[in-house]
Amino acid sequence: MDRRARELSASGENIISFAAGEPDFPTPPEVVEAAIEACRDPRMHHYTPTSGLPELREAVAETNRARSGLEITAANVLITSGTKQAVAHAFTTLLDPGDEVLITSPYWVTFPELISLAGGVPVVVATDEARGFRATVDDLERHRTPRTKALLFVSPSNPTGAVYPKSQMAQIGDWLEERGLWAVSDEIYQNFTYGAATFQSLPEVVPALADHTIRFNGTSKSYAMTGWRVGWMIAPKPVIAAAGNLQSHVCGNISNVSQWAAAAALRSGTASVERMREAFARRRQTILAGLDALPGFECPPPDGAFYVFPSVAGVLGREIGGRRVETSEQLASVLLDEAKVAVVPGEAFGAPGHLRFSYALADEQLEEGMARIHRLLHSA
Repeated sequence: MDRRARELSASGENIISFAAGEPDFPTPPEVVEAAIEACRDPRMHHYTPTSGLPELREAVAETNRARSGLEITAANVLITSGTKQAVAHAFTTLLDPGDEVLITSPYWVTFPELISLAGGVPVVVATDEARGFRATVDDLERHRTPRTKALLFVSPSNPTGAVYPKSQMAQIGDWLEERGLWAVSDEIYQNFTYGAATFQSLPEVVPALADHTIRFNGTSKSYAMTGWRVGWMIAPKPVIAAAGNLQSHVCGNISNVSQWAAAAALRSGTASVERMREAFARRRQTILAGLDALPGFECPPPDGAFYVFPSVAGVLGREIGGRRVETSEQLASVLLDEAKVAVVPGEAFGAPGHLRFSYALADEQLEEGMARIHRLLHSA
């Protein structure tokens, strides 16, 4: 949908896109300056260590050590070309053919694909609005088999914005530890929580899991660096060594300039991150108010990330824009064609009957996009 929106925009259409999971902020200037400095440094013109620049690996370790209190060293860190590559490396390293990974739905579109590409089997554990899009231990246990190897744990969530409370994380962590399972934890939205919700990592809540947890993060969301492609994996040293060997054959080292910029981002503190979080908190309220005014839309407030995931069941089965709409995928197409608004249908996330809206776009665009949808639905 984002690609279609960009193509229509390039052809002259005035498209407002809620489809991209990308902050609309520029990369902080001190990060850009660090990249310029790196471009002038001959050391950055050559191959560097496969597992990442030592300065960046140490910065990742120090940042996480200071925040979590966990014992993390540079040897526990692998720098990757975006967080997606870290996820791919982790599953390729961890899984044998036929190993099963529990994955809660709604899920990010790439997760089941990367599990399958690594020879594993994604086992979907469905969640719903009534439970805040959070899985319970009972849900997970019902799907566990002798082939279960790991749980893919995501908090805050893309696409729902769900954040697990500490008490529920403790139950899940204890369940994983008791059964000898791995936790594979996506933490890319850790800096974006709202209200009383707070981020914590599974090994912080259940320290015994530290030797069986692989964590992912990066600079793309928190530092508005989606185009710089810097992510990382934090894991036990044997996992990092194996994944580093894999990376040496896949891509060697990632861009030195991007790595140097990422190290500057981590050293810069949290001021720019907090400015973004405050803007997203404001936009969250704006989009929730706009969705509340749309007939047939029902949306639980998200606790984190920068997405809303409303149910559109009350809209389906109607004629909108001269077309009969039976699925959320059809509704997304109608919104793009008739209202010039791009959203992502729930089918992409294993949750038909929903739409995902990103509110990581300018305030005026957000308000205009909601107004366009309102006019279309009220004219139906």
